Amino acid sequence: MILLSFPPVSTMVKGVICRNLGLCLLALSFLPLNLVGAQDFQAGKSVARNGHPFPVPAGLNTAIEFWKQIFTRYRRSEIVFYDSKDQSKIYKVVNIGKSRRLRSLIRRERKRIANEHGLKSVRRVMAQRGVKERFISGLQQSQRYLDQMQEIFRKRELPVELAYLPLIESSFQLNARSRAGAVGIWQFMRRTGKRYLRITSTVDERKDPLESTRAAASLLEENFEMFNDWPLAITAYNHGRAGIQRAVMRVGSGDLTDLIKHDKSRRFGVASKNFYAEFVAAVEVALRDREYFPEIEYDLPRNFQELKLDQPIALSVLLRFAVVSRREFLSWNPALSRNIRLIPKWYRVKIPSEKIEIFAEAHQRVVNGPWVNHRVARGETLSHIAMAYRISIREIQSINGLSNINLITVGQQLKLPKP
Repeated sequence: MILLSFPPVSTMVKGVICRNLGLCLLALSFLPLNLVGAQDFQAGKSVARNGHPFPVPAGLNTAIEFWKQIFTRYRRSEIVFYDSKDQSKIYKVVNIGKSRRLRSLIRRERKRIANEHGLKSVRRVMAQRGVKERFISGLQQSQRYLDQMQEIFRKRELPVELAYLPLIESSFQLNARSRAGAVGIWQFMRRTGKRYLRITSTVDERKDPLESTRAAASLLEENFEMFNDWPLAITAYNHGRAGIQRAVMRVGSGDLTDLIKHDKSRRFGVASKNFYAEFVAAVEVALRDREYFPEIEYDLPRNFQELKLDQPIALSVLLRFAVVSRREFLSWNPALSRNIRLIPKWYRVKIPSEKIEIFAEAHQRVVNGPWVNHRVARGETLSHIAMAYRISIREIQSINGLSNINLITVGQQLKLPKP
């Protein structure tokens, strides 16, 4: 057994973005691709601002300020209609109540606004739903893991503010799953996840906030090494590294604002073009969280340590020795399937710091005994053996790796805990 721990972090920055882009953007088929207006793009270098390390490409300021309003001002019940060429120009905010016909409502309002303002095309009018409640919820939940997530980036010598990125994807919901099959707070697709994580029938590390953060750190580090530019590296997290390479080739520029303005490919669409602006907006709100939400109450941090196993462990036996319920243990280890019986030797078990000694002792008891070898006698069944040793049939099955509880043979040796 190897005990892994995180060194204490002296400060904790509170606040991360709370939204799921896939849930919040409405009626994408109605939205034009030129989210940022041509007049927003001016010659000039990217500049960092507001104390965070990420540069703001010339022309993205308007988009960033727009998304900050969506995150902090407008609620889920509100649809914001704005100008596609000038995101600072909001035509109308409509309270939709409990309307179930959002697409038809959006179509009607866009036509009405275009007529009222003498616009030549309805495509000038765009719609975005507010996410204030979801943002606040994400800020609250983020504190459970943010400290340790930031430490993972710090060890890689990457900006710790990258820990805010998953909430653009998932709002820090551990069980988040997109329609496309992306899973976890970092929304890894299965194919990409397998490059960095273990994904089996009983373990899916995409659901583990710490393991998936390590994977995301590797992916973002590789993106940055390729592009040497955070706007492109972060956009590639959404659009894919190869996708950004193709966009750069099509436009003939490695500047994000050039890609947004000139790349008309349907694949490089609304979500990808807005991804970096949303991220920067999220970071800026996160660093000034109390200014935007003075009454917010945060969840308490959940500081975990890790037990790295040196052999497979029967989960039921480990929990019996540790006196912890299966439900509680799986809440600490969301990567494990509800039906898991044997924890693989490569898995790092997540344990709250205050319980680590109890689990370390329980682990040693599982590994070192006391155990006895039981020789199956004629006429014995697992049910008889389980009653004699005060253990469940499932535990016998897990400990001994039995694929079928009905297939034991006379003379077979079973490893069992000493009664």
